[in-house]
Parts: sequence; C-alpha cells; structure tokens
Amino acid sequence: MLESHSHAPVATAEEFAADCDLAGDALAADWRAPHPRGPATFAGFVAAMDARGPWTALPLRHAQVDASGPVEQGFLDAFLDDLCDRLRAALPVDGVFLSLHGAAIATGDDDPDGTVLERVREVVGPAVPIVATLDLHGNVSRRMVDHADLLVAYRTNPHVDLAERGADCAAAMHERLGGARFASAFVKLPFVPPSVTQNTASGPYRDLIECGQSLRGAGVVDVSILSGFTLADTPKNGMSMIVTTRGDAALARDIARRVARRAWDGRHAWVPRLTSIADAVALARDASRDPALAPLLLADVADNPGGGGRGNTVWLLEALCAAGVEGAVLGPFFDPALVDEAHRLGTGATFRARLNRDETHPLSGRLEADARIERLDAGPVVGRRGIAAGQCIDDGPTVLLRLGGVRLVAIARRDQARDPVQFERLGVDLRAVRTLVVKSRGHFRAAFDETVDEARIVEVDAPGLTTPVLKNVPWRRIPRPIFPIDPDTAWTPS
Repeated sequence: MLESHSHAPVATAEEFAADCDLAGDALAADWRAPHPRGPATFAGFVAAMDARGPWTALPLRHAQVDASGPVEQGFLDAFLDDLCDRLRAALPVDGVFLSLHGAAIATGDDDPDGTVLERVREVVGPAVPIVATLDLHGNVSRRMVDHADLLVAYRTNPHVDLAERGADCAAAMHERLGGARFASAFVKLPFVPPSVTQNTASGPYRDLIECGQSLRGAGVVDVSILSGFTLADTPKNGMSMIVTTRGDAALARDIARRVARRAWDGRHAWVPRLTSIADAVALARDASRDPALAPLLLADVADNPGGGGRGNTVWLLEALCAAGVEGAVLGPFFDPALVDEAHRLGTGATFRARLNRDETHPLSGRLEADARIERLDAGPVVGRRGIAAGQCIDDGPTVLLRLGGVRLVAIARRDQARDPVQFERLGVDLRAVRTLVVKSRGHFRAAFDETVDEARIVEVDAPGLTTPVLKNVPWRRIPRPIFPIDPDTAWTPS
C-alpha cells in the first residue's frame, strides 16, 4: 500500500518495516487493535463481516508506507512471493480482500497494484471473488480492473471514509458468495488534476462524486471516481471511473461514460490558484501584528510528505524568519540529525541549528539559524482528529525549537501534518498560534479546522517535490497529450 512519487527517493524494505509490515497473527491483532498501525479499511471490512455472522479470517500480509518514491523491486518481489505462498497455504478460500492504494510504482514495475491483483488471481482462480479498496488518488490500469471483482475507491479527501469503504467490500463479498455476478466498466481520461484542487468538501471533485453517487440504483454496486496521483509519472496516469453493476455491463458502461463526460466538460475548474511566498509572508506579518485578524494557516503544498515530499524544504521558513514574523509555528519538519542534536543538548539549550545538513535533494535547501530548544518528546501518540483519529502516530523523537519569532516542530521520521497532537505533544497551544504553517497538501483540513477557518487557509507556491504547478515537473512517461499540461488536449468516449 504505497503512493509513489517518481522523483522521490526509493521506498526500501527498511522504510516499510519502520511504518507497517505485518503478517499472520500480528496483522489480525492490528486490525482489531484500538489504535492500529494499518489502515482503517481492514477494521471496516472485519467489523462488517463480523456483523453478518460467523466467518473465518485468514490474515496474510500487509505492508505500507507513507507516500514515497518507487518501491525497491527486490522488496516488492519478495513481498509478492510471500503473500502468494501464504495464500496457497490457506487454500481453499471463499474470497480475498485487499487493501491497496493504487498509485504504487516500483523500480522495475509500472503497475505493482495490477501485479498484486494478477498474482492473487493466478493463485485462487477465476471463480473466487477478489474485492479491494483503493485510495481515490490511485492510478488505475485495465489490468487492475480485469483481475478484481470489485475495486472501491475512497470518496473523501481528506480520507476519512476508509472504514466505510472496507465495509462496502464486505457487503459485496457476501453478495458474490451468495451467487451474484458483477460487471465493471472502466474509463480513463487524459486529465491529471493538480493535487490542491482535489478537495471533496467543496468544489469540482465534490460535485463529480455526488454526480456518481446520484447514479447509483438497484443494479449498481459501486461508482468510484479516482482523481489519480499526478506525480507518479507513469503510463497509467489520469483520472479514472470504475462502475460496477450486478451483471449489467451496458449499464456500467453508460454510467462510466456519463460521469467521465461530466468530468471532462468541467476540467477547467480544476486549475489551481496559489499564493506566492512573498504574499504569504505578508499575510503572516499582518496576522502577527493585528490580533483582530483571525488565525492564518499556510499550507506548504509543494513539500507534502503525504505525496512523496521530503517534508524539509526551508524556503517558506527562511522567508518568515527573514521578515521577522512573530507568533508562527511550522511543522512537522523532517530532520533526524537536527532532532538528534537537540535531544543530546537538552531542553533550554541554545545552539546554531543547521537544517538539512544530511539532506541531498536540491529542492530541500539548507538553513542555519540560532535556535533555542523549548521542548522535547519521543514515542508514539494517538491521533484525535481527521484521517489519523484513533490511530497510532509515530514520528520518532521530536523537538520544538524557537528560531526568532518562529517555532519549528522537527521530527525524526518523515510525516505530514495530519493531526493536532503532532504539535500539542510539544506544548503548542494551537488556539494561540497566529500563523500555523503545515507540511501537507490537504489532509490537514480534517484536523485543524477547529482552530483555523477555511477562509484563512492559504496554499503557498513554493519549491518542492509535490508542486501542484504541473508545468514545473520533469515529465518523462505519462501519456501525452494530457490536460492541463497540454491545454489543447481533446477527448471523446470510446
């Protein structure tokens, strides 16, 4: 379960082990744990199956990591061999449930999600139902659709409906085991929506998902609309529609085409509008000087670890410090060496902080500044809001540093801003923060809305691996032409 950024560092076996790589009884224990490491899709599927009566769960293997680069091919191959060996040992089975992302790539495989589904299908044969969840940022291939009975994508971004989509798969599994036959239609658009326009609380994506759900009737099992993960840079990039019906292939095709046509006709509404660093700093300066203004949130969307960013670009931090902005907090900032030094020096110490001393990616940049250590912490915490509510968050050792008027939350394990506890654990009172700067593209919206109004959220146009300004990306492998990179792209339903 991986969202792969083509230009980010390779995701290694060690990275998976540090995040979540569970098998057998350990996996079963996790999906029933009060604060699981794995996704809520498992808990939703298991709870819905439990509610339908007796059944036997056979936990196989689950490995996931936050958005990163392509997965190391050797790890992927070993994982697939182990997964299929465990599945063969469990045979005969009545069905298979998979929690996938859909936007994984490997150093030698453009479509690991398709490979997983194909390998599982080879083991169980054509008659055994295979159902799977996908992130709505999945890049779907025809092979993925062909080897699954049902693919169900999340409908929310930020993703707060994982358990519900797992439960949908449980309901579909029971239908298939009861003798129902499914038919699926798949449409791919030459369209890669920039990340910051994919919010489902409002805007074009919400309208499109609502359109899809309005077309569900007695004969329709699911309508999934996947905006895709733009920065994977693969031949399967592009917005996808998957419609699954109870055996009516013509109905599935009709609905998929109708939704695709609506998406295509409204494509110009997905063009992002970002704020320059200079203008964002001016807003922060105003917020620090005028207490009558509502608190401000600056989203460093081009450095989103949730999309494969390093979580450590210094450009916005440097500008805030240079402008003398007061009352600002930025984080989480990924810098293991900085955190380690702070923990060795101890609370209250002052030192010359060298940010990104060990980082090699040119977009991260480096910064030196006098700093004071205000607070230290370590160990996992439990999320309380949004996508991480009730889940274990392990950012490793953390530190709160003061750099002039800006406080910096630095962490030892790369993570996006997804829950208030990432700041509160270090004593930050978010209600008193004048400007909160988050390393995140959009998942913060489900967590920090209790202290910042939507109208005071500003998406900043800064350098970074996850830039939504697609003309700045060094494309190599996506199908061309494709909108909005190629504004004159044409499309008609096949």
